[in-house]
Amino acid sequence: MSSLSSPLPTREATHLREISPLQWKSGIAAWLGWFFDGLELHLYTLVAGPLVLHLLATTAADPQVKEKSAYIQAAFLVGWALGGAFFGRLGDRLGRSRTLALTVLTYALCTGLCAFAQTWWQLMIFRFIAAIGIGGEWAVGSSLLAETWPKAWRPWIAAVLQSGVNLGILFASAVVWLIMPWLQSLFAENGSAGWWHDLILALRHWLPRLSPEHLVFLIGVFPAFMVYWIRKKVPEPEAWQHAQKETARKPGIRDLFHGEVATITWRTMAVCALSLSAWWLFIFWQAQHVRKVLANAGTPATEITQKVTAAFFVMIAVSIVGNYFAGWMAKLMGNRRAIALMFWGLFGSMAGAFIVPRGFGELAWFWVPLVGFFSGVFGLFTMYLPPLFPVLLRTTGAGFCYNIGRIAAAAASIIFGWLAPVGDFRTALLYSSLLALAAAIWAYWLPEENREA
Repeated sequence: MSSLSSPLPTREATHLREISPLQWKSGIAAWLGWFFDGLELHLYTLVAGPLVLHLLATTAADPQVKEKSAYIQAAFLVGWALGGAFFGRLGDRLGRSRTLALTVLTYALCTGLCAFAQTWWQLMIFRFIAAIGIGGEWAVGSSLLAETWPKAWRPWIAAVLQSGVNLGILFASAVVWLIMPWLQSLFAENGSAGWWHDLILALRHWLPRLSPEHLVFLIGVFPAFMVYWIRKKVPEPEAWQHAQKETARKPGIRDLFHGEVATITWRTMAVCALSLSAWWLFIFWQAQHVRKVLANAGTPATEITQKVTAAFFVMIAVSIVGNYFAGWMAKLMGNRRAIALMFWGLFGSMAGAFIVPRGFGELAWFWVPLVGFFSGVFGLFTMYLPPLFPVLLRTTGAGFCYNIGRIAAAAASIIFGWLAPVGDFRTALLYSSLLALAAAIWAYWLPEENREA
């Protein structure tokens, strides 16, 4: 165990001016990976309802819309889980920097392909493959920073990284909010004149199911351009290089379930499965619920997407504050206790939001942002999980334990969708808060953090 987990001894920086150029490069690479993760993650969430409705060529009352939306989201979460395991393993074998570049390229190109999906199952396949890259980026990027930046800074690094995801989501929300009216005008029969409108008409000849919601996925191609910089400028961490040279037998996935590592694996996997199921059910179904609330209130269809996007924007902006609050709590009482208390807050805010019917104003400007605030807990896992495992099992262990929760979340998105009556997203969301409650209770059995690794 010790031969696998002992990095080269180095003096740790105590001030930003002492951070080396190599540390800055690894930090920037990981943060950009997180930023683009957030962008890719939520482009679909923002347009899921009308996009799936358009691909199915049916009405909003058709139960197929909710069913197929759940399948697409479930496939995405399964891909995320598989990507965490697959690229996590590559990260331990090939190196953090090399694997990080591969993950970014995978999710960027496949998100772009979503713009050309002509059936719901084509969209599901493209989202599935993109998710493989996103899941891998989490495991590799978190280990890269855990091995290069000062150990004492980990709670704040976790907050900064999670804020990268949040800012990526905000960027996606802002772009969708700004360009959707323009895209809708281009697709209108009496759309604005000019070559943009002519281009849309030509594309619709080859892609008859093309819609304004399709084109937002083209934004996701841009991260592909940072891959070259990562490969040229970001070196492999010394801890990984040292372990590669000094370790005769390279550990494998089976080692996650042997000896003292097995206890760490099972405990963290259970908490991740419960909490991520609750969170992803909330993320996906709350947007559909808010959309339904607006429709029932007589809001014009052209305004609904913008209002849903604005509410989502506020929630994510508040969650950035939650990231730093969670980091402060972790510095104060340690990761394990901070994680448990934040999960109690997540449960209380989710249950409060959906225990009774609420209007758009109540949900959008208080309850949903409150859930976002307590979602800051997920940032703590980025720096808490990797050091629990030996160096050559670090991305494998962190990627497997955290992302296996996506498998549970995928199953939950389908099961909870079945439990709720057609169109009754509030009931499904209320049920999902119980998963956050279970995560809060189980978190007290998480392993103590390894402050030496």
